Amino acid sequence: MENMRINKRLLPMKSHYFLFNAGTAPIVPFMPTFARQLGFSTVIVGTVYTILPIVGMLAKPTFGAIADRFQRQKLLFLLFLILTAVSFFAIMFIPPIPADSSVEFHCNGGAVDLKHCPKEGEHLDSTVIEKLQGEDSILRCDLQCKAEPWMWGVICDHWNVSQYCKDHVNDAEFSLTAVTKIRDLKLMEECLYIVVVEGDFGSAGLSNLFCPSHLNNKTTKYFKTPCTVHCDHEEINHLITETNIENRDVAGLYQFWLLFMFLVASWVGMAVVVSVGDAICFEMLDDKPHLYGNQRLWGAVGWGTFSIIAGVLVDKFSEGQLTKDYSVVFYMMLGLLVLDMIVSSKLQHTQTKLSTNIIKDVGALFGSVRIVIFFLWCIAVGLGTALVWNFLFWHLEDLAAAQGGDHLNWIKTLQGLAMGIQCFGGELPFFFLSGWILKKIGHIHAMSLVLSGFGLRFLLYSALTNPWWVLPIELLNGVTFGIFYSTMASYASIVAPPGTEATLQGLVGAVFEGVGVSMGSFIGGIAFDRIGGSLTFRWFGIGALVLLGAHVLVRRLHDRYSNKFELMQNEYRTPTDAMNMLDDDTQPNSPFP
Repeated sequence: MENMRINKRLLPMKSHYFLFNAGTAPIVPFMPTFARQLGFSTVIVGTVYTILPIVGMLAKPTFGAIADRFQRQKLLFLLFLILTAVSFFAIMFIPPIPADSSVEFHCNGGAVDLKHCPKEGEHLDSTVIEKLQGEDSILRCDLQCKAEPWMWGVICDHWNVSQYCKDHVNDAEFSLTAVTKIRDLKLMEECLYIVVVEGDFGSAGLSNLFCPSHLNNKTTKYFKTPCTVHCDHEEINHLITETNIENRDVAGLYQFWLLFMFLVASWVGMAVVVSVGDAICFEMLDDKPHLYGNQRLWGAVGWGTFSIIAGVLVDKFSEGQLTKDYSVVFYMMLGLLVLDMIVSSKLQHTQTKLSTNIIKDVGALFGSVRIVIFFLWCIAVGLGTALVWNFLFWHLEDLAAAQGGDHLNWIKTLQGLAMGIQCFGGELPFFFLSGWILKKIGHIHAMSLVLSGFGLRFLLYSALTNPWWVLPIELLNGVTFGIFYSTMASYASIVAPPGTEATLQGLVGAVFEGVGVSMGSFIGGIAFDRIGGSLTFRWFGIGALVLLGAHVLVRRLHDRYSNKFELMQNEYRTPTDAMNMLDDDTQPNSPFP
């Protein structure tokens, strides 16, 4: 019964992990798709998510060192928790990029249609068009079209709208309402055609829109001109609406700078809360760092629970809408993080260790080859983690769109379920077992296990055609994040010189996110844009397996030659002593440099 006692001193720490992850779960995974809905491209989102980890890389060790130097870990922890909540909540009020709906007005003889072709690399949803073709209702589209001077001759002589001509002749534009039936939509060669039955000129009356060919300098001209359009059918408007902002022009948009500024602030807030929070946790655990996973698993519970709830609520509040309504998740985040602030203020933590020269103490660690290999491993894992964090949901939405039908109606529910399985089926059991696993196989073999998990996970993603099959794959998150995070945090805690705990946790997290995740976001954004999601995951999966082989080889070579070097520097009583050292399989598993 003694072992079953609850350590009440650690309850606020467990509650923090639960509430902080529960609060960020409704926001962080959906942010790339939210940015997409605002009108930003994959390249822009990938670029922003390249910069964010770099900002985190600078913030983590900087504020970790400040917390260690002035022994103000708890104060900084709470201040940056407030910053995270405020910054995320502000993102909800950013308006989308202005979008244009444009068509080309074609009139030849008695045949009239509106033509819309998507931008290069984009596609119209054929299943939506097929569904619309089954509707028999009237469609009305308001047009504002550019008018060349000769066109007024056609309009005034053949459209029977004399009053309209009297008021507008020789204007730079003409306007009308195109009237047709929704069933007359056609999809040909990736372009949408809306066959027009007649034109409504308001008080000037209706017109059959007859357009004879126009002979000008022995050259035949046909009545063809660009128009802006707005139809009285939401789904058709959605099909023909797109942003006209190129990637190079995005810097001129205030929406971009608001999003970027608030994301930077929230990322800095999360970075400091995570690194300083982990340092506080390890100091509270004192000589039992292997129990870290038992505290951190409550974060997995919070993340898994509220990611599922968030996905269902977004779909529920978005019923009947073509775009998703994310407002509910922003309010969820705010409420949960406010609770976290209240609970975390009750942490019974006093920082007792102090380093007189933090930079010198931490810098000395890099004299060890094993520490350098550890940091390179963190970068490699960051590359893969970026793809999961920033582009997995994007890939699932593309797969759902390719499936057609009503697949996109439940995509947020699927994404929420995926996060739930990541947490409850993956992270939760592996965080719980992480102490036992690390004792059994050691930190070094755990690092290899994580890389193999990424290789398998990405290759399975690349083979997906039905997005629902992502759910069993998400069990591998226990290896690629649960084992990884426990290995990274506990290794950093063990090797940290006294008084540098927050600094080293921040530095390790900075290398993981600032270098690894940043590079992965940049490469992933470009790859998704150029070769698509499936090929991107395939190449990242192959890369993870190559890095696994390199990690195993480098560790073996290092251990072999470092042992031989020690043999040269020391005298042994018998040749057997030397052989025992060279054949010792337990040494590579040691977490110490």
